[in-house]
Amino acid sequence: MNTGNTMIRTLFKWPALAAGCGAALTISLLAMLEQYGSEWFSQEQIWLMAPFGATMVLLFALPDSPLAQPRNIIAGHIMTTAIGLAVMGLVGVSFWSLGLAVGLAISLMMLTGTVHPPAGANPLLVMMTGLPLSFVMTPVATGVLLIVLMGWVWHRLIMKRQYPVRWW
Repeated sequence: MNTGNTMIRTLFKWPALAAGCGAALTISLLAMLEQYGSEWFSQEQIWLMAPFGATMVLLFALPDSPLAQPRNIIAGHIMTTAIGLAVMGLVGVSFWSLGLAVGLAISLMMLTGTVHPPAGANPLLVMMTGLPLSFVMTPVATGVLLIVLMGWVWHRLIMKRQYPVRWW
């Protein structure tokens, strides 16, 4: 029994490579839009944010998870970003307002059935960097719509599997 060979075979199974490729293509698309967006849209736009990397793990490695469904990805990211912006606008940024924003974000995701763990970082991101209200549209809303579209294309057309389990 050669555990080294077994581990290598396990690491390079097709589903693992497929998940990595789907995530790589999706992040590359967003990065390309960010890099060339000013030429195409006559203005610079942010298309990437760190929590999207964590969303890739759920969407491509665990596509059947309730946490990886379009409702959770879209609503989770948009709501938590809006909460961060609202708390920042109402009470500013402090140690307690950062905690309050994350706590409110988690509570709202749970109450609405839209829990998406990567979105829990959004209030911290917007508050710690002082991002403008427009951040909720780009990269968040447009980004998550492209992410869900890429997930659908990847799973349905390339992997020939059901995604999503439920749309909304």
